[in-house]
Amino acid sequence: MSGERLIYLPLGGAGEIGMNAYVYGYGPEGAERYILVDLGVTFPDMDGSPGVDLILPDMAWLMDRADRLDGVFVTHAHEDHVGGVGILAAQLNAPIYARSFTAAIARRKLEERGHDPDMVQVCDAWPSTTDVGPFKVGFLPVSHSIPQASGMVIDTPAGRLVHTGDFKLDPTPGLGEPFDPELWASVAEGGVRALICDSTNVFSAQPGRSEAEVAPRLKDFISEASGMVVATTFASNLARVKALAEAGIAAGRSVCLLGRAMRRMVQTAEETSVMAGFPSTIGPEDATQVPRENLMLIVTGSQGERRAASAALSRGKYLGLEMQEGDTFLFSSKTIPGNEVGVARIWNAYSEMGVDVSDDQGGLYHVSGHANRPDLIAVHKLLNPQIVVPMHGEHRHLREHVKLAKAGGRTGIVAPNGAMVELSGNDPRVVEYVETGRVYLDGAALVGALDGVVRERIKMALNGHVAVVVIVDDEDEALDDAWVQVRGLPDTGSSGAPLQELVEDDIAALMGRADRKTVRSDEQLEGAVKRVARKTVMDEVGKKPEVTVLISRLVTE
Repeated sequence: MSGERLIYLPLGGAGEIGMNAYVYGYGPEGAERYILVDLGVTFPDMDGSPGVDLILPDMAWLMDRADRLDGVFVTHAHEDHVGGVGILAAQLNAPIYARSFTAAIARRKLEERGHDPDMVQVCDAWPSTTDVGPFKVGFLPVSHSIPQASGMVIDTPAGRLVHTGDFKLDPTPGLGEPFDPELWASVAEGGVRALICDSTNVFSAQPGRSEAEVAPRLKDFISEASGMVVATTFASNLARVKALAEAGIAAGRSVCLLGRAMRRMVQTAEETSVMAGFPSTIGPEDATQVPRENLMLIVTGSQGERRAASAALSRGKYLGLEMQEGDTFLFSSKTIPGNEVGVARIWNAYSEMGVDVSDDQGGLYHVSGHANRPDLIAVHKLLNPQIVVPMHGEHRHLREHVKLAKAGGRTGIVAPNGAMVELSGNDPRVVEYVETGRVYLDGAALVGALDGVVRERIKMALNGHVAVVVIVDDEDEALDDAWVQVRGLPDTGSSGAPLQELVEDDIAALMGRADRKTVRSDEQLEGAVKRVARKTVMDEVGKKPEVTVLISRLVTE
């Protein structure tokens, strides 16, 4: 039908790594039907988002069109792809589709938020498909660092799309489905209009390595380690968790899992039959009774998360267990850019205890779950898409991936968050820019990035806070000196006098000289008090604090 178009719109995950949310639409302009692939989160840091629990993509554009959203498809159970389901899916009010392991994780997230877990429907792998609106969607098995990861085969009236999700070319992943080139080739037989492709490792020049290479090296490492052995990895990398546990058992050690996320992942994998034969483990209470040289802990917190088990152990006892001089700690993981400070903090804490710490050491104890540059070239050739649209990467990754596509004779387009790309014709083009952004889960509330809550929190963290109470009678005169409370600032300034008293004295002087018009107006009086308080603090300690003013007006009979 003329006038219908096929569009792709990333709301998260393009121009950044994490917080994935990709919209596909088909239909007349302004009346398209939509599907959403993934609904992920990213994690806060104390510098840019203090106190925030999670960061989610701003879904306002899609929520305004929720009556035209036919389904949400989740590629796999990493938090940056499924983490927003429990928080935002109910507002989108659309069925959620996933394979069994991912579906179990998504259902649990809905239950935790008080939503109906039956919103999630379990789908079989390709060539099984699900019809939603104008789309026919199938889950194409891929190898990744979590079981049942899938790309999406999306058939539309305008042609076939392949959305890779996170993937690598691993013939021996240890757990989960190996890369199957024949299956992928069968997807390409009818032609692929566009490949929307993971770009994370586009700058890695060597072919990706198999998870199977890691297990023997872990066994060697743990068999030679002294004291208690503690290893951390991504909780969702169940092949690695299992390999670590098997290495511990082979070395004659009892194995204990520490961290709710890791225990939950193992339990879910067993319940959904994607993993069998996980070694027997013991609980923390039993672990305290095992001689150190016969004990291995596998813990959460490979990225330096302050509340995870690895960080807790670095601060002292955790569930009755503690690290001691001569123990061994292994990071079987790669530090994600931005997490270096947290990881270094834990490393140094263990070093001060006399613990020997090892990390990836050039790939001995970790391999990536994402396709490297030669692997991306191989997939381009295998699927032979007309168009390549890079996603899942920072802007530099997207741009480099387009160069790679063009070097192979294919059309490519850079489409960061908010860039709506029309894929209907032979020449993909950005037809609209949609306002995108972030939403913060702050406690139990969702807070917009532009609402000012986090910005004010950062200002207080950087500059401190002064609270002022001024009492004014019906004669428009101050009854007493202002009451001042100072937080997050030194007790005394450059003059050596108490900072609180200096602010109180300067505000009292202000009240003594202020004209009646200023005192009568709450707005003018508040502004004058703020200026005086800030000037006093600036003069004394060189900070311009946030100031809260409470004006109490007494009325006598």
